[in-house]
Amino acid sequence: MRIIKVIDVTLRESNVIRETALTFKEKLEIARTLDRVRVDALELPPIAAVKADQLSNKTIASVVNTTLTACVDVISDSVEETWESIRSAKRPQLNILVPCSPVQMEYTCHKKAPAMLEAIKEQVGKCRFYCENVEFSALDATRAESEFLYQAINAAIEAGANRITICDTAGVMLPDEFAGFLLAVKENVPRLDEVEVYVQVSDQMNMAAACSAAAVKCGVHGIKCTASAPGFPTLDQVSRFIQTKGKDLDIAANLRTTELERAVGQLRRLLETTRSEQSPFDTGVSGEVSNVCLSESDSISDVISVVRQLGYDLTDDDNAKVYEAFRRVAVKKNFVGTRELDAIVASTAMQVPPAYRIDSYVINSGNIITATANVSLEKNGTKMRSVGIGDGPVDAAFLAIEQIIGHHYELDDFQIQTVTEGREAMGSALVKLRANGKVYSGNGISTDIIGASVRAYISALNKIVYEED
Repeated sequence: MRIIKVIDVTLRESNVIRETALTFKEKLEIARTLDRVRVDALELPPIAAVKADQLSNKTIASVVNTTLTACVDVISDSVEETWESIRSAKRPQLNILVPCSPVQMEYTCHKKAPAMLEAIKEQVGKCRFYCENVEFSALDATRAESEFLYQAINAAIEAGANRITICDTAGVMLPDEFAGFLLAVKENVPRLDEVEVYVQVSDQMNMAAACSAAAVKCGVHGIKCTASAPGFPTLDQVSRFIQTKGKDLDIAANLRTTELERAVGQLRRLLETTRSEQSPFDTGVSGEVSNVCLSESDSISDVISVVRQLGYDLTDDDNAKVYEAFRRVAVKKNFVGTRELDAIVASTAMQVPPAYRIDSYVINSGNIITATANVSLEKNGTKMRSVGIGDGPVDAAFLAIEQIIGHHYELDDFQIQTVTEGREAMGSALVKLRANGKVYSGNGISTDIIGASVRAYISALNKIVYEED
């Protein structure tokens, strides 16, 4: 029985699937969920914002067990940085994206066929220097000049690529046409038998799943898909095809089908749920965040390892302070979870002089009015005021603060919990902001939950300002 590889490109194509960019936390949740259903590989987009993208890739590499593929443009000079961002993955791989049609070569690379062939050889060679498994993706292959396409694939294989992806980027072929196209490529590139061959088909005519099925019948080794439309065959479509026709075609997949429907539904909610463009919050769709339980017997290296997984990059001095505070809590409890560890970091690490202080805040909210927040902050003796309008009182308060400071920071996490009981219970708020690829957390406590949230935000903000200054 032939195992068909299912390769997910949701993270790579997230800017096409969704209008708003994915947050760091959303990327991590998508990767964890897809890894849990055992897709054969996850693809990451080419590095753009080097520091932030490298941190994102490194974090994903530390939590997934499946093959992790980072993409590189054919004329990019970031091969080394891309490799460094995924080298810690259990199964790292590099994928070179190469436009093969004349129009795309001219438009995106400003190169003609002979120069492109040299670029392919050079880039594949660079990637092969760092990584054992190198993939070559022939973008827009169905609109390429046949002779050039055959030469390009052959050049990539000779330079060291051991995976080839043939793409119908425009989605212009019917299933039988695509099957004939693939057979012609096989006939003219005999060395294709030495490598794994995948297909990537656009869904412009709602034919992507059918064309991918036709490709499987032609003997390809894998299909590229996404967790959510548009643009590609979806994960559940591919799974259904393999389950339904597996016996007839003598094929199977490694997918964990019992969890697939729930996982795909969860990812679609995350990817398709919209939010206010101004809101500092994410989609509000939370996934299963793993809760690591630590005990008194855990060493400082164990604790700091979890702290890093939570997104913090602390100094040795702050790591020592966090571990000391952790020990005090662990003595009183059997286990310390990630939420408590977040709170420990927020209240212990990187304590700084406050650049911003809360002067006053007035919140108006109800079920028949739009939430507004009138917030006044003080910095260097100067008071600054702004009014925010949001989807709720906390949203409005955070927007008002952003208007005062003139900057938007990604809200990585926001938690509220009670610390005492009764009608006058104290509430504890935790805010995690992401700036320049690092996470900064703040903690606030008050009988007023909105006040606790504002204090937590200002606490995290002051840490960012202190380090930037």
